[in-house]
Amino acid sequence: MADDFRAILITKDDEGNQEVKDTRIAESDLMEGDVTVSVEATTVNYKDGLAITGKSPVVRRFPMVPGIDFAGTVEKSDHPDWKPGDKVILNGWGTGETHLGAYAEKSRIKGDWLVSLPDGLTTKDAMAIGTAGYTAMLSVLGLEDSGCKPADGPVVVTGATGGVGSVAVSILAKLGYEVIAVTGSPEERGAYLKGLGASTIIDRNELSEKGKPLGKERWAAGIDAVGSHTLANVLAQTRHGGTVTCCGLAQGFDLPTTVMPFILRGITLKGIDSVMAPRQLRERAWSRLATDLDKSKLESLTTEIGFDDLIPMARKIIENGIQGRVVATF
Repeated sequence: MADDFRAILITKDDEGNQEVKDTRIAESDLMEGDVTVSVEATTVNYKDGLAITGKSPVVRRFPMVPGIDFAGTVEKSDHPDWKPGDKVILNGWGTGETHLGAYAEKSRIKGDWLVSLPDGLTTKDAMAIGTAGYTAMLSVLGLEDSGCKPADGPVVVTGATGGVGSVAVSILAKLGYEVIAVTGSPEERGAYLKGLGASTIIDRNELSEKGKPLGKERWAAGIDAVGSHTLANVLAQTRHGGTVTCCGLAQGFDLPTTVMPFILRGITLKGIDSVMAPRQLRERAWSRLATDLDKSKLESLTTEIGFDDLIPMARKIIENGIQGRVVATF
């Protein structure tokens, strides 16, 4: 077919068995939308790994092209805000879950889901940041909007070597915060985190088991991408009046805490939703990423891959985790 292009496709048979294959599809296979984008770069997030391995029911429509975010150039548009040649970013909105996603050379989506690529960033930069980095920026904005300032004291970041955590550490450090980074491999990954700007490295085992309802006040605020006992312990050790943002569930989706941090210390737990965030907030986050993320640090935490590597890397992020960020260019 003259209009076919490369794509990764997830299918499921009548017995519920999932298959993932590198194939080709046509523009006529794409879903409804008013903008068609030539995809130039994407990334591998934990959610993408779950979709490709089937470890969690991320995909809710079959067949599905996975991939929750991309950056590229508009090819066709019936949307008033976009024209051919515009450089755009997409994060979330159900792509890779209910709407055909980023792991294809073209995507047709709703123009309302897009934001402009900020000046100073390439499409490759944008996906080195990706949904993980964009979520990290939303988390930093959440702390700022709550009144958190560098002078208030240290900020703890859990899952610090992951995509969200790595970018959060880098942004916070550039903004002047003292950063406490939590990792499962302090000896192996301590140098990496110090290079991103972390002041202190602690072992995740200090926070991953059941703890006291209230502990010693250790930090002024926190960014958590882990959930479960880790988040409960972060809350229990946050200083009076502090804020903790929550954006992930790597340890679990449970939250075994009590009301004590909230009613005795006035702690705020702020949820971060990157999938359905309104466009104004998305644009604010991406604008800040273009100025507040050190490009040299971004390069140091990024691994570049090609289309052939997407499936293996998605499996790796589930099996062994990935340090930093991964950008795939087409």
